Amino acid sequence: MSTSVTSKVGDSRKILTELPGPKSRALHERRKAVVSSGLTQGFPVYIERGDGAILLDVDGNQLLDLGSGIAVTSIGHAVSDLIDAVSEQVAAFTHTCFMVTPYEAYIEVCEALAELTPGTHEKTSALFNSGSEAVENAVKIARLATGRAAIVVLDHAYHGRTNLTLALTAKNMPYKDRFGPFAPEIYRVPTSYPFRDGLSGPEAARRAIDEIESQVGAHNVAAVLVEPIQGEGGFIVPALGFLPALAEWSKANGALFIADEIQSGFCRTGDWFAVDHEGVIPDLVTTAKGLAGGMPLAAVTGRAEIMNAVHEGGLGGTYGGNPVAAVAALATIKTMRDKNLAARARELGSTMLSALTELQRDTLIIGDVRGRGAMVAIELIEPGTTNPNAAAANAIVNYCRSQGVVAISAGTYGNVVRLLPPLVITDAQLSDGLSVLADAVRSVK
Repeated sequence: MSTSVTSKVGDSRKILTELPGPKSRALHERRKAVVSSGLTQGFPVYIERGDGAILLDVDGNQLLDLGSGIAVTSIGHAVSDLIDAVSEQVAAFTHTCFMVTPYEAYIEVCEALAELTPGTHEKTSALFNSGSEAVENAVKIARLATGRAAIVVLDHAYHGRTNLTLALTAKNMPYKDRFGPFAPEIYRVPTSYPFRDGLSGPEAARRAIDEIESQVGAHNVAAVLVEPIQGEGGFIVPALGFLPALAEWSKANGALFIADEIQSGFCRTGDWFAVDHEGVIPDLVTTAKGLAGGMPLAAVTGRAEIMNAVHEGGLGGTYGGNPVAAVAALATIKTMRDKNLAARARELGSTMLSALTELQRDTLIIGDVRGRGAMVAIELIEPGTTNPNAAAANAIVNYCRSQGVVAISAGTYGNVVRLLPPLVITDAQLSDGLSVLADAVRSVK
């Protein structure tokens, strides 16, 4: 299938300096003087330009991007349709605030979301700026629509960095530590983590539901909020049957089932949305990241009777659904359709899972290989155990970066290396990246 693009800045890695190079190091010194140290330092190689799956840094190095800005630039960098749409919109007007004087692009994004999100029921949407905003508003909507307060979330969940979404997020460091107190009426139950619990999907769901019923009370639950594939928690793919069972329980007990598709949505997993894999139809879906190809845009989409239960003025925000971000989303969706990027994600996933499974057989530190579509990860362990090996994950990420491959870690225990390549990455580029990753794994002592 011909879905890949050739980069205008070069279509392969090219390392001209040590990483980071001298210009990047100089910029990093400037950063340290004026940027809060509370922001992750990450990979201090400063980017000047991107194209396809290649990033060009200020020292002229060409890096292979296996992170997509954390699943944001799924259609690749410097996509012509997106560039044209954004440029044209910037020349027309950059902002009016949709709540003051509206514009067509906002409506068109909501029409696209109604068509693409699971289910054929009538849907409406509200647009926001970030995933955290989308999740926080989904919780507001659920509580108002049901008249209930309790929100149920899962172990290993990540839902954002605002006060409410930090309450929903599981991991303490670095996200929650000393930022409390957090919003109340949040209840956490066990997720399905096949590598660590060994349970079938229905078994894991029964365990979670038993805790909800005994510790929260079904009649108190406004919503069950889940990531269909957990992102920051370590790309945990629940066992088949887990999500449908939670969705069915929610429906039977008058609670809403909310799918947080912020990292897994928009073709990333080989379907438009990760819940599509098991035919789950959420009441509300939150989206962001891959929705607008790098422009800040997020959405809550759901059953019209739920979304429209909110009083006029109860939802909104000055920049939500900004016209430049809205046309970027329309161009992104068009590119995904034109290039059939859902199918491409399945191809990439097959290649990655095969290569990583073979690598797992050759090493003692890969405990699990998992993922769906182009959302794939390896979980690192101490040899002969299932103990998390965060040091190995850190060493692997650093090795990849030293070779010009942008890789990212994840996981509650910091022991997961995740791969999120642009869906337009070429076969040759992916092979190169996987080769570097294999060398990185084998280099760990």
